[in-house]
Amino acid sequence: MTSTHPPGGAPTADQAQRQLALVFLPALAVFAACLADPTIFVDGDTNWHVAVGRWILAHRAVPHVDLFSYTFAGKPWVADEWGSEALFGAAYLALGWSGVALVTAVAMAVTIATIAVETAPRLPLLAATASVALPFATIWPMLLARPHILALPALALWVAGLLRARRAGRTPALWLLAVMLVWANLHGSYLFGVVLVGVFGLEAALDAPGRRLATLLRWAVFGVAAWAVAGLTPNGLDGLISPFRKLGMGSLGVIGEWKPADFSKPSLFEACLMLTVFVLVWRGVRLNAVRTGLLLLMLAMALQHVRYESLLAVTAAMLLASPLGRALTPDAPETAPPLWRAAARDVTAPLAVIALLFLGLAVWRAAWPVVRTENRATPIAALAHVPPVLAAQPVFNSYDFGGWLVFNGVRDFIDGRNDMYGDAFMRNYLAVERDADPPAVTATFTRWKIAWVILPPGARLGQLLDRTPGWRRLY
Repeated sequence: MTSTHPPGGAPTADQAQRQLALVFLPALAVFAACLADPTIFVDGDTNWHVAVGRWILAHRAVPHVDLFSYTFAGKPWVADEWGSEALFGAAYLALGWSGVALVTAVAMAVTIATIAVETAPRLPLLAATASVALPFATIWPMLLARPHILALPALALWVAGLLRARRAGRTPALWLLAVMLVWANLHGSYLFGVVLVGVFGLEAALDAPGRRLATLLRWAVFGVAAWAVAGLTPNGLDGLISPFRKLGMGSLGVIGEWKPADFSKPSLFEACLMLTVFVLVWRGVRLNAVRTGLLLLMLAMALQHVRYESLLAVTAAMLLASPLGRALTPDAPETAPPLWRAAARDVTAPLAVIALLFLGLAVWRAAWPVVRTENRATPIAALAHVPPVLAAQPVFNSYDFGGWLVFNGVRDFIDGRNDMYGDAFMRNYLAVERDADPPAVTATFTRWKIAWVILPPGARLGQLLDRTPGWRRLY
């Protein structure tokens, strides 16, 4: 990459169009992929998130007790993802499942575009392309219509804002607090953003000999402000505590997204990780101790829990852009002139074409609505075979099926709100559904007066009930 202007000047037409292509074409490709991908609906939690969102919009309130199961009805529940649920609910009411797909696609497109804005000016063409392709490939297996995807743009904006503050040698801009406010109402991953303030504050202090204490205090003030803003949710203190409560649960390991990374078979995460390590070692990329420690900590988190892979992918792409750019092109400027300084005549036509392409894809998705089909978490035909009089009675359902029951107005036994149900309830559920332990089955069915069950084909509990007098299959 070469530049004929200093970083603070205006980019040439070629530079502006290059950055436009590197920012918006990947975002457009991701937008199209999300709209066309039916697998974003294969997780049962999507269904109950939409149901909760519809309730929030209908009642103009955020629930603080359980309204959707019969096992925990009326008991406290912290709806800490209420903002995402309201967005999903509004999208569904407007355009059905196509609206939910559109919200998810927009979130991913904004995430990729934000990464590209940070990385494209600092990297040659191939590396800039990889800087958005590898994060998307890492996120792809967990690309679901769920709140963690809606929170990714906030993560990307937060990291980009902190990096900009470090490059300028100042504390973060106040507009980032607005990002934190939105983030904290979308998803519990905002806690990671608060931790990042401490990490970059430490780095800033170490880089300021003679002013270390003053620098650390300024960053600490911003960190406290970010934490205070994160508490501005309908859940108040409970919302701040909720992420810690979830992380402390002993039963997390049985849930797919909380399981450790599996390297016993090839995966996109492994491929992206190995390629990144290869390039870093091959090109001799150097990081300071603080950023090296941060990346290693995030890698450890991603290895322990699959759901942290997306946090690592987004953050690492932006953290590594500048050092990788210096290693690949030592004589190039640190950064190209920012895109927003480009002359209007250089970007108006390309932006208009890109906007029309985005709009065309959105219209296509709305005109050809998403039709939900059977998958591992959506037992459409099975539930359709349940008579209404029976559906109103207590059910024992598979964990993954709970969301579809809630979406259809059936009070379930359990669903994806594992933080509300707690470890003891989860252990008992597993003893019944997974292990089909006869004493646990008898005790649970008696306590809750179970009248019917809905389970995946081949479930051990289903096989046990086939041999139990008084039970018969409806479907």
